[in-house]
Amino acid sequence: MIELSKKSNVLEQDTYKYRLQDVQIPELYRDVYPYSEVPKVPFNFRHVPMETPDNIFITDTTFRDGQQSLKPYSPEQIVDIYKMLHRLSGPNGIIRQTEFFVYSEKDRAALEKCMELGYEFPEITTWIRANKNDFKLVRDIGIKETGILVSCSDYHIFKKLGMTRQQALTHYLFVVHDALEAGLRPRCHFEDITRADYYGFVVPFANALMDLSRESGIPIKIRACDTMGYGVPYPGASLPRSVPGIIYGLKHYSSVPSEMIEWHGHNDFYKGVTNATYAWLYGAGAVNCSLLGIGERTGNVPLEAMVFEYASIRGTTDGMDTSVITEIADYYRNEIGYDIPPMTPFVGSNFNLTKAGIHADGLLKDEEIYNIFDTKKILNRRPEVAISGNSGTAGIAYWINAHFNLPEEKELDKKSDLVLKVKALVDAEYKNDRQTVMSTNELIAMIKASDTENILGLNG
Repeated sequence: MIELSKKSNVLEQDTYKYRLQDVQIPELYRDVYPYSEVPKVPFNFRHVPMETPDNIFITDTTFRDGQQSLKPYSPEQIVDIYKMLHRLSGPNGIIRQTEFFVYSEKDRAALEKCMELGYEFPEITTWIRANKNDFKLVRDIGIKETGILVSCSDYHIFKKLGMTRQQALTHYLFVVHDALEAGLRPRCHFEDITRADYYGFVVPFANALMDLSRESGIPIKIRACDTMGYGVPYPGASLPRSVPGIIYGLKHYSSVPSEMIEWHGHNDFYKGVTNATYAWLYGAGAVNCSLLGIGERTGNVPLEAMVFEYASIRGTTDGMDTSVITEIADYYRNEIGYDIPPMTPFVGSNFNLTKAGIHADGLLKDEEIYNIFDTKKILNRRPEVAISGNSGTAGIAYWINAHFNLPEEKELDKKSDLVLKVKALVDAEYKNDRQTVMSTNELIAMIKASDTENILGLNG
């Protein structure tokens, strides 16, 4: 049937309705995923339109996927982090949701303390096992939305669950129906979507979920999970690896609204952030992230990265308080004891640190030459310089002022007695043919030894 589309304003043919293909032998895409070789990226040169939603959001999995990769947070730490997520999110709730475990007393205590804060954003959701007892537990706590694992590749259906596709589909629909009966909004985690038979299972399953949603009047969200980080953003790449193709297909073949599509990626092939951005651009309403990218194996999409992706493609932070990102990084270092790799963008100790001598000279003359943006204004982090034998007193003064974030009225100048003493100690190091820059710990030790008046408050 041909009808005039209200969206494109041209005649369009009815979308073909894909039906479940209940195969006897699992489709493992061995030509793409040979396992004994690096996975391949085939192209079919089919391009889909970019359809960025009116509203895009970030969702958080720090307390679920992120917590699986660290020593479990204490309830107090969870509350502290949740408060910072709320402040970072801003009044418009760009960080829309965060998900919690509910199995242990400690998990539930943390969840309840966060709920008592009464924040609208991030909305608290859960991730649970797919059974009626867990649905009742979540409903009784007062949660409105919960995640449900619905693995969709044959790797999982045949090899992990020991089911056929039809059996898995039937089981999943029963579980989702139970969640709807419990009065919950289901969020279906399509695990391993980048190795799934897209037209033979993913689309038919999404169609069935949308039918259930229309019948019940309850929205059902689909989280497209790139569990192994196989997704690619390249135009014309083939399914099941194509991120644009996955998102477009959910919208076009299954009529899933953008606000009900969420992308959850991993960083196994260094594509986590790029894939998440493409998911937004091609129609996903939300991308799921964790703070500092902490998560299974190589980690999730870093939440702080998507804050800046959002600002880059929207032209505004829409009220997000980006300075909280620096507070979060400091909290992870000092309170949780997590070592952030120094080269990590936005949060690492070397993020806006200049080591090359010629770069440091440019930074001292005008920080815009070698700083990606005004990091003092946006992240409350002044750019820093590394100290070597060529840094001079100006470089040392700049290092101290920046590293200790001294207010303008307390900044040291290059003629300061403390700066001159430190300069003498640095020069002594390089008289012995030292080639490497001074480490932070070395400089702090020198400053402590030189700061006889305890100007910086480091000596007791």
